[in-house]
Amino acid sequence: MKIQKANAGILTNFEVLDFLRTRGAKVDPMGCLGLLLHQSVYEYLLKTPACNQTRESIYEFVKRSEGFMLAEADKLNVINWRPSSAADAYAMIEECGKRFSRDYRGEACDEDKRVQEFLDMVKEVLPPPPPKAEAEAMQE
Repeated sequence: MKIQKANAGILTNFEVLDFLRTRGAKVDPMGCLGLLLHQSVYEYLLKTPACNQTRESIYEFVKRSEGFMLAEADKLNVINWRPSSAADAYAMIEECGKRFSRDYRGEACDEDKRVQEFLDMVKEVLPPPPPKAEAEAMQE
């Protein structure tokens, strides 16, 4: 494989999973169908929110998150890990408290309420990760 353009951009976990699927990746309990690294990455990504995402859900999230003043890296973290609690959001989003204490117009607002609005939007737009039992069954 030859690198065409170094550092051309960032990829979400969904895009990596989609790429592996287009290359014929599938769960291989014997580990003999392909490169071990690709297999390990593929099986890992099946346990993350990426396995249930679609391009449409990601585009919708990006569009609807504009009012929350997120950096590109923050959007990537949210897409890849889909926060489900305020603690998750604060861990994923740089300066979350500062960003969520102002609305899209720059006016002061209730930070906790704004974080909850964000989490509700994430829950509505991005599908949940697979339950642990389902993710383990996918590997069998």
